[in-house]
Amino acid sequence: MDPIRSIKLSWLHEALHDVTQELARSRFSFAPHRWRPAINAYRCESCIRICVDLAGVERSRIDLTVEPQRVVIRGSRDVPEPTHAEGRAVQLLAMEIDYGPFEREVQLPAEVEIEEVHAEQRNGLLWIYLPLKS
Repeated sequence: MDPIRSIKLSWLHEALHDVTQELARSRFSFAPHRWRPAINAYRCESCIRICVDLAGVERSRIDLTVEPQRVVIRGSRDVPEPTHAEGRAVQLLAMEIDYGPFEREVQLPAEVEIEEVHAEQRNGLLWIYLPLKS
């Protein structure tokens, strides 16, 4: 094969790979999209506990807003991709994990003490503790 043709084909292959990667990465950005993380919510004797599935989301990228009868969790998760050390991805086989901006609102069945609310991350789960107002 002609060396010039080989260079052109190689360049074309790389360009198509780059376009395919960008299309896969931005598949939800054609329209505004916010995904909703899964939750478990419990009413206990003296509090409400909410568990939010936020695997792979850094604490600094989570915004928690608490009102007397409502909680809003917002943030963003990056696309989980192989690291450069693992080698360049050459083919996308499946993309099922939500990424990008997220938002979840939970209406509370009773008022809570906003000043005493706290949250912690454990094993990819965000646990929110909301003491009930007396």
